Amino acid sequence: MTSEAGEIMEKLKEKKAEYEAIASSDSSVNLENIDNRIITEVLGPEKYGRVRFQGSGVTPTQYFGSGSQQYMPSGSQAQAELQRLRDQIAQMQASTVEQIAEVQRKYEELQQQLRAEAAEREAAAAAREAEARAMVAEQSKKYDDLQLQLQQMMHMFQQSQKPPS
Repeated sequence: MTSEAGEIMEKLKEKKAEYEAIASSDSSVNLENIDNRIITEVLGPEKYGRVRFQGSGVTPTQYFGSGSQQYMPSGSQAQAELQRLRDQIAQMQASTVEQIAEVQRKYEELQQQLRAEAAEREAAAAAREAEARAMVAEQSKKYDDLQLQLQQMMHMFQQSQKPPS
């Protein structure tokens, strides 16, 4: 095996291990035709009229035979793959709709929570304001009472200073 072929084989092994690691942690990864996908990633897309790993000049007809359909998916295989992809898209759409609904629900909950907190702050501020007004009124009443007492004392003092008649 040449060093280039050895490098390619090593890359193929690494990619396969990478895909298997991903598949073990993510159940949505489809391992169907994984070997073909790995080969395509490492070597690039297939070139029309060639068969990989069979040397230059070997055509699909020579390798597979003139009536063979092995290198091309049949109509039913293509339909099955198309249906699988459609199902996967529908599942992703449903999941996205669910995620959007969940985000909207959480947003509405947060909005309600913020409104409740704002109402609590407003009520607390109104209570503090009412308490301050009550204190001002009480202080004002005490001041008025003291003024009245002072006037009465002044009047009594003035009465005591007058000579008796």
